This record gives sequence, structure tokens and C-alpha cells, in this order.
Amino acid sequence: FGGNAQIVYGNQNWSASVTGTTPEYLFVRDWDLDSGHSFTEQDVRSAAKVALIGKTVAENLFGNEDPVGKTIRILRIPVVVAGVLKEMGESAFGRDEDNIIIVPIATAQRRLFSTSRVGSVSSIMVKAAGSGLLESSQSQIETLLEIRHRIRPGGEQDFSVRNMSQMIENAKSATRIMTLLLTAVASVSLLVGGIGIMNIMLVSVTERTREIGIRMALDARTVDIRLQFLVEAAALSMIGGVVGILLGIAGAQAVSRGFGWAVEISPFSVALAFGFSAIVGIFFGHFPAVKASMLNPIEALRYQ
Repeated sequence: FGGNAQIVYGNQNWSASVTGTTPEYLFVRDWDLDSGHSFTEQDVRSAAKVALIGKTVAENLFGNEDPVGKTIRILRIPVVVAGVLKEMGESAFGRDEDNIIIVPIATAQRRLFSTSRVGSVSSIMVKAAGSGLLESSQSQIETLLEIRHRIRPGGEQDFSVRNMSQMIENAKSATRIMTLLLTAVASVSLLVGGIGIMNIMLVSVTERTREIGIRMALDARTVDIRLQFLVEAAALSMIGGVVGILLGIAGAQAVSRGFGWAVEISPFSVALAFGFSAIVGIFFGHFPAVKASMLNPIEALRYQ
């Protein structure tokens, strides 16, 4: 049970996620304390005004000061910091897991959010004894909830049960779809860019017909003419590739700063993009290069 709230300490103000739960929450999440201690079942029963804070909250409110024992205000309610959680980092969806405050569930319901549904919960986290017991544990939980919610066998469930393997598989599926979409967009972009390079090189061959004739008259071989235009096409494509890579890196950094997402730029991806740009230039520059190398030297010298 919980929500977002403004947290105040002295003249410092910070927005964080507040979660009301039980002492077993840390065990289920495999989350340890960096300092201080957790709250107890007695704290839950008495709706004690104590809290555990994440690293992000501690750094933004306290800096280098030790938060344990200090009083913060959550939605103007004074709460004592009992402990600081160890750093968890970001979730798979880019959420800062350390920007969190954990309080006894009764404290969240009665004192902070003043809900009329005291004793109710919005979600329950369960830890299976082993990875091989996920499916059976999920089935048992569903059966128990159906009994508690008085749902007849085969009836529509008013709850959902998800395990981490399902969530990971859903995330992988979404990633695969996004990868296919981006690949399709990139393929169209490469095709359009390649056709543009081919047209530019064809115009260049036409405008430089006399130059080609002079080179042939000076004993330039067919392969030399062909190689010249292939190199020019590849260079033109690689320049575009470098510009695209730089714009991509700048865009990734802007998104990272704007949304607070961690962005990792792989050197392999940069090298792959640069290599593809060279391949596109060579492939689409081949026809203009062949056309230039097949010109008749005499007719080329007469061209005005």
C-alpha cells in the first residue's frame, strides 16, 4: 500500500515513492540494510512513525550526514528514520529502486494517506522456496485467493497473480517486437539512403564524363575508374554514418538526462553501424562505378 509523497528534512525537499508493508518485505525482496535496523511487527500494530529510506532519498535529503535517528516529514507527518537500505539500482524498466521510503503498512494507511480501507492491501509479494516451485506456488496462491474472495470454481477472478518468469518473458517479448520495428525502420532508411547515394553518383558520373575520358586517355584502367567511384560512394556513405552515429549518441544522452534512464552505448554497435554505412555505399555505388568504367574514351572526350 502506498503512493508518491513529498519528503522534507530541514530545508531539503524531495519526492519519493512511499510503500507501506510488513517486516517480511525486505526478506522477500532480498534487500538488506546498509545501516540502522528494520521495523517490527509491534511497529506495524501500533502504526509507529518509523521509516526505512533508500539510497537516493538519503543522498538527496542528508548528503553526507547519517540519516539514522533523524526525523523527516512525509506529507507533513514527522517520521523517524530507523534504517537506510542498501543500493538496488534501477529496475528493468528504468525505475530508480532506491528512490523509496518503506514504512509499516498501518502507518501508511492510518497516518500518512488516511485511507478508509485500513487493513486492505493493493498487492502482495511472495517468495517461493525455490525456482522449481514457482508454478505450484502460483497455483496454490490463486486457489487460496479464490476461496478468500468467494469465487466459484471456473468463475472470473477479481485479482491477478504474476511471477517473475512471466514478467521477464513479457519484457523479452516486448523487446523483440521493438527490435523488429526498429530493424524495419532502419532497413527502410538504409534503402532510401542507398538510393540517394546511387542517384548522386550517377549525376557525378554524367558531370565528370570528360574527366573520365581524360583519365582513360592517360592509360587509366577500367578497374581504376571503377575503384575511384566506389571509394567516393563509400566515403559519402560513411560520412553520413558518422553524422548519424553522433546524432544517435547525442539523442541517447539527451533521453538519459531528461528521463533519468541509464544509457549504455556499445562500441560494437557503433562499429556495426559504421560498417553498415560503408557496405551500403559500396553496394549502391557499384552501378554508377560500373557505368563510369564502361564509358567509351573517345565519346567521353567529346562530351561537353
